[in-house]
Amino acid sequence: MEIKHINHPPTILNRYIAELRDIHIQKDPLRFRRNLERIGEIFAYEISKTFTFKEQEVKTPLGVATEFLHEEEIVLASILRAGIPMHNGLLNYFDRAENAFISAYRKYTEDGEFDIHIEYISAPDLNNKVLILTDPMLATGSSIELSYKALQKNGKPAHIHIVSIIASQAGVDYVRNMLAGEPVTLWLGVVDEELNAKSYIIPGLGDAGDLAYGSKL
Repeated sequence: MEIKHINHPPTILNRYIAELRDIHIQKDPLRFRRNLERIGEIFAYEISKTFTFKEQEVKTPLGVATEFLHEEEIVLASILRAGIPMHNGLLNYFDRAENAFISAYRKYTEDGEFDIHIEYISAPDLNNKVLILTDPMLATGSSIELSYKALQKNGKPAHIHIVSIIASQAGVDYVRNMLAGEPVTLWLGVVDEELNAKSYIIPGLGDAGDLAYGSKL
C-alpha cells in the first residue's frame, strides 16, 4: 500500500484545513461544508495524476485538436454523513463517475465503548474499476476496514484510493497493516499523533458530521 501526504510542501490546502479546525469558523456550517468540498476537489486533481491517459482527437469548429484523456472507469464511494461534501468535491472533477454510499456509524454501549456498524450500502459493479473511498476523518481505521470489506461484495476494483483529510497515526498504521500488499493508495491531508479515550483525533477538529449537518441524538 502506498501512502501520499498532499500537504507537503504547504499549499492552499493548508488554509482550508486550518479553517476546518478553527473553533470560530466551525460555527458556520456552510463554510465548513464548502471547505470539505474544496479539499475534495484538491484530492481529485492529485489522484488524477496517477491515471493512464490516452491521446484522443477532438473536433473543434476550426479543425481537430488532440488531448490526453484518462481511460479509467471511476466509482466514488463515501461514508455517510461527513463524506458527502468531500464526495461532491470529487464529483465536481470526476463528473462522469459512478457513485456508492455507505452508512457506517459508531454504536456506543453503556460503558462508553463502541462498535462500528454498517447499516446501508448502495454501490455499482466494481470489477476492474478505480474505487475512490472517502471519509474526512481516519481515527481508528475501523470504518474504513468495514466499508472496504462491504464494498468487496460488489467486485474487485483494479485500484482503490482511500482519501482522508485528518488522520491519526494509529489509524494510518491500522489501515497500512490491514491492506498490506493490496492495490491501495492512502491519500492524507495531515496526520495527528493522538487519539483520546473516545477515539477522537487530537487536536483533530471534532465531529465532522455534526459540524457539517448539525448534532444528532
